[in-house]
Amino acid sequence: MGYEVQTFFDPPTGSWSYLVADARSRQAVIIDPVLDYDAAAARTGRSGADHLLQAVRERELEVAWILETHAHADHLTAAAYLREQLGAPLAVGAGICQVQQTFARIFNLGDGFPRDGSQFDRLLQDGDSLPLGDLAIRVMATPGHTGDSMSYLIGDAVFIGDTLFMPDVGSARCDFPGGDAATLYHSVQRLYALGGPMRMFVCHDYPPTDRQAQCQTTVAAQRAGNIHLRDGIDLDAFVALRTARDATLPVPRLLLPAIQVNIRAGQMPPPDDNGTAYLKLPVNIL
Repeated sequence: MGYEVQTFFDPPTGSWSYLVADARSRQAVIIDPVLDYDAAAARTGRSGADHLLQAVRERELEVAWILETHAHADHLTAAAYLREQLGAPLAVGAGICQVQQTFARIFNLGDGFPRDGSQFDRLLQDGDSLPLGDLAIRVMATPGHTGDSMSYLIGDAVFIGDTLFMPDVGSARCDFPGGDAATLYHSVQRLYALGGPMRMFVCHDYPPTDRQAQCQTTVAAQRAGNIHLRDGIDLDAFVALRTARDATLPVPRLLLPAIQVNIRAGQMPPPDDNGTAYLKLPVNIL
């Protein structure tokens, strides 16, 4: 295949991160890294990110890119820490600007918070191509879960963020700002058009009790068995199913801290005059 995929799982958030390396050049990309976060203590940690760093250094890789599939609502990103450690540029979909606009209002961030995506090194558009040694990373806009959702195609694998989960778990919610069930349906059809053998790597798994967490499936398996978006489920049926399900879902446990950090490309808010950074909790907003 010419490349290798190494997987990293964060059990507290059910999150998968990926280290993908070109076999010849040893150039690599990190996708969706996770920062440890103890919500009760409001304390961060780097053990998960350090496992990624250890793998990079043990394998003597050169990280060419750090990629986010979107501004996650269920975990804090470790992208800023890894960018500092590795010197690699950080990229995200250009839709992050609208996400920043929305949540800047919710958190009342004021004029000092840039809403132009400038916290990131590159804003990606659908159809962009990023070099990775002898390979290229094809950028696919796959909105619906959020407005900034991107998938990354490398060889015979596509890294789809929260667009879909494993077939027995289904699809991502679409009730966040910028989300839309019909848009997600069309994004998934575009992914399905990549062909049955195409490997799909998900960003999260919330497995039933009878199996372990998994990260890899195929387009064929999704089309045959995804409980929300298998073949034969049309647009209207999916929108009705997704809308009804979303109405029953609680707010993600880490949404408020995660979004504040993730729209800043993994940086904490600027510290107050006592040197401490604070995360806001807007009351009765969500």
